[in-house]
Amino acid sequence: MAHVKLHIPGPVEVSPETFAAFCRPMIGHRGQGFKDLYGKMQPQLQALLGTQQLVYLSTSSAWGVMEAAIRNLVQKKVLNCMCGAFSDKWFDVSKRCGKAAEALQVPWGSPVLAEEVDRRLATGAFDVLTLIHNETSCGVMNPLESIAALKRKYPDVLFVVDTVSSLSAVPMDMDRLGIDVLLAGVQKALALPPGLAVFACSAAALARSAQAGDRGYYFDFIEFQKNAEQNMTPSTPSVSHVYALSAKLDGIQEEGLEARYSRHQLTNQMLRDWASRSGFTLFPEAGYESRTLVCVNNGAKPGGRVIDVAKFQKLVKDRGILIDGGYGKIKGTTFRVSNMGDETPATIEALIGVLDDSLKGL
Repeated sequence: MAHVKLHIPGPVEVSPETFAAFCRPMIGHRGQGFKDLYGKMQPQLQALLGTQQLVYLSTSSAWGVMEAAIRNLVQKKVLNCMCGAFSDKWFDVSKRCGKAAEALQVPWGSPVLAEEVDRRLATGAFDVLTLIHNETSCGVMNPLESIAALKRKYPDVLFVVDTVSSLSAVPMDMDRLGIDVLLAGVQKALALPPGLAVFACSAAALARSAQAGDRGYYFDFIEFQKNAEQNMTPSTPSVSHVYALSAKLDGIQEEGLEARYSRHQLTNQMLRDWASRSGFTLFPEAGYESRTLVCVNNGAKPGGRVIDVAKFQKLVKDRGILIDGGYGKIKGTTFRVSNMGDETPATIEALIGVLDDSLKGL
């Protein structure tokens, strides 16, 4: 079957080098070889997350850790910041975990602003806040810096941040920002096959977790900490994912974090420029656009060109590339194209050529 290259918001294209690492011979996950592998990765992961805390490996999707944060940390009430399909889902997860939860809902395409978060936290009702940094469903990147600044005002509220589609594409500084749980899956900006999550917890988060009597086992933050201190994981890890992550971290170190961030900014701007010169507008509010994908407006809001997205998507796929036809309630009235992971100006230029050719066929 012919290969179709992925330019959807995740999972994204995985390089042959990463797949080669994924296929290395198996080792015992309790042996010294695995401990050495994890130990070698630890400072690389800490640099990526911007933390001195140990970084944990979870054989799960990021949603496992997102639910774990609710179970480990919420004692009073959680404020779920909601600006798209995935952040909206976190509110549902909170309730299904039996926790008191409140939604801070903004329209899709709009960012969550610090002023509104401040107003809610000022009630004193909450002990946990959840935020998705980069909401892929609608292409919004929330103003993490200004929201995290509220931590100084509300030190007893634990801040949980999902960076699934932004980690390694934009700078992240967990410790400086005062984030208590920073988490990501590996199948988006890190460009690995899905099935592994990375995360870190502050000392305050670990202390809160230790008080929780119903935090379970598989996603018990205390178990992760105890095992990470020995360069191990609480349960059997996907060793192949760990090999692939190690190879990816070596590549990131060789490229340099600043160069990686600049590359994502450049390739994202290339796609924004393509959308503009093709007559489209972007769906997110100006100034809050994602740097790892473009969410193109196609009638979801006034302004810009409107096309038959399903036909466009098929024409692009016939040329060997898969883009996304919009998600959830804005499916078809938007479409999304990803630049995250290993994409370069050259690969994005090739993508743009396919997009242009496909537009001519409409």
